[in-house]
Amino acid sequence: MQVFDDFCLTADTFPAFLRAPHNSNFTLAMSRICSIRGSHVRSGGRIHRSGLAKKKGGIGRHVTKVVKRKVSPNLQDKRIWVPEFGHYIKMRLSCKAIKTITKNGALNTLIKAGLI
Repeated sequence: MQVFDDFCLTADTFPAFLRAPHNSNFTLAMSRICSIRGSHVRSGGRIHRSGLAKKKGGIGRHVTKVVKRKVSPNLQDKRIWVPEFGHYIKMRLSCKAIKTITKNGALNTLIKAGLI
């Protein structure tokens, strides 16, 4: 893990909006967006086809209907321990972001995402 000599945040200067509250009844009221990667709900389409494929002896497949659908990222509400500050941070993260935090460390990932 990289050491930041010019970067010093202590428990007193740690941003209050990133601190996890001490009560357990806290719920996150956030949109469905990953805090680290910015992954969000996308729109897509499901294509309905009918007919038999030409290579199977038919006259070909034909599109009969296109239905709009939403494609959601795999978001999890997590408490991330930042050992440099001695605090938990409550965030909504995609599973890919959780793997990034595991690989690069919590502080480096938060700094790179611009959250600290």
